[in-house]
Amino acid sequence: MTGPRKARRATVHDVAAAAGVSRGTVNRVLNGGYVSADARTAIEAAIAEVGYVPNRAASMLARQRSQAVGFLALEPHSLLLEDPNIGAIMLGANSALSLADHQMVSLVIDSDRDMQRVGRYLSGGFVDGAIIVSARSHDPIIRLIGEIGLPVTFVGHPPDLARDMPYVGIDNAGSALAITRRLMATGRTRIGMIAAALDRDSGADRLTGFKQALAERFDPGLVADVPLYDYTYGVKGMRALLDREPAIDGVFAASDAVAAGALEALREAGRRVPEDVGLVGFDDSSWALRTQPPLSTVHQPAREVGRSAAELVLRQIAGVEPVDLSVVLDSPVVWRHSA
Repeated sequence: MTGPRKARRATVHDVAAAAGVSRGTVNRVLNGGYVSADARTAIEAAIAEVGYVPNRAASMLARQRSQAVGFLALEPHSLLLEDPNIGAIMLGANSALSLADHQMVSLVIDSDRDMQRVGRYLSGGFVDGAIIVSARSHDPIIRLIGEIGLPVTFVGHPPDLARDMPYVGIDNAGSALAITRRLMATGRTRIGMIAAALDRDSGADRLTGFKQALAERFDPGLVADVPLYDYTYGVKGMRALLDREPAIDGVFAASDAVAAGALEALREAGRRVPEDVGLVGFDDSSWALRTQPPLSTVHQPAREVGRSAAELVLRQIAGVEPVDLSVVLDSPVVWRHSA
């Protein structure tokens, strides 16, 4: 005859279910991180309700600080080396972390295997927080970060990002609308777009702004969809637009690197910029000043983005409520000679 069955010990999952929050939010409370006052109240009530008893040894271990913050760039290796924005974001983040006596640890994710390896690293207590750049919609990293409750700031705002996950970005749609209207004001009548990275909020929002600017003049046939903010794809996208509409006289490229590639394709086709085709980019990166003529573009304050992302992470690590869970920085049009 067997004895009475022992009651099952309550877990973090039970607390999360009772409080109506994610397991990661519960972990942040248990490990001394920041959550909203309402979430903290709900979690504390749920702990009492389900009789959860924290593992004090594990909790103390979790609270030991590494003085390190991960910088995760979810980009192909080739693009990571060529994209000046990612480098500038990284330098801005490193500057803020250095002032706070924290080390930045760079982590590159370019495959499912990378994701698994980095996931184990982030869960192992080797970093106190993370800055994540270039997450896509429904990216596995979003779920992973939510589960382990690591202090984090996203650069950009994937649509499925939880409301309590801080992010830093710019108004991509509004800036795209502004520069497209400026291009229209030059008298261009057949305006197309090389739309890149539509699986990210930045790419999708830039296309949205372009559509809004053109309104009833928008022609979906004059949008060339390319996968990355990349020079080579700019060449390919521009060739596709010229094949579809030889009379095209205006182009909005989703990044300066894409615009530089488009400029090369236009030269191949014997089209002058800006005399025959007005061309504008986005980012105000080093690409914008390398081209001839220099690009009209949108200024993305990449270093400030990195600095702000790092400061948000540091506040969470310290258990201090962020002033804002979202930081949207100014991104004005910079008009030069390509349109």
